[in-house]
Amino acid sequence: MNGRALRDLLVEALARLPQAKDELCDLDAAIGDGDLGITVADGSTAARDALLALPEDATPAEVLRAMAPAIARANPSTFAALVAAALLAASRALGDRVDARGGDLIEAGRIGAQAIAARGKAELGDKTVLDALVPSLDAAAEHPEAPFTAALQAARDGVTKTREIASVRGRAAWIGERTRGHVDPGAMAYLRFLEALEVAARNVEARR
Repeated sequence: MNGRALRDLLVEALARLPQAKDELCDLDAAIGDGDLGITVADGSTAARDALLALPEDATPAEVLRAMAPAIARANPSTFAALVAAALLAASRALGDRVDARGGDLIEAGRIGAQAIAARGKAELGDKTVLDALVPSLDAAAEHPEAPFTAALQAARDGVTKTREIASVRGRAAWIGERTRGHVDPGAMAYLRFLEALEVAARNVEARR
């Protein structure tokens, strides 16, 4: 996938992601401060604007790199900072490639996940976005015949599993055991992003 194709796909997906604003705010209010939906909606809009301002010949790395500061500036929250860190790390992993293949994008995603883990001092099983992100990347790598379908299902399963976990990171850690029974809002935000990508891919293909 070249930079233009990646940009077009993300522009389409980011236009849809703010639709999850209220759902994410409600999920976050149950175990946190209730502003995740605002962070996601504002960040999506800012990132989309940044992508639309890119030149036609932007590389995949430049596409990812453009979104990072836009998201960070749109809403100075922990989640926004983590997403920005992941995007910057992923962009560095892609280097100067003009075309990024599936394996390249998966590896860049894994490096982005590592950045989230390092900055958030979190790991798999801590009831964070990593519990959907990491399994989705592993599933994509394990199913090269249908990587996105596998990633989406793994993310859904990961979100469901967070319901059984008590939060140990971030504001949700303050209420600890009482977070059991609630899905992690960050993991859900990632799932909604993948679902938006799925719709975007169909729309982009239909216009060709």
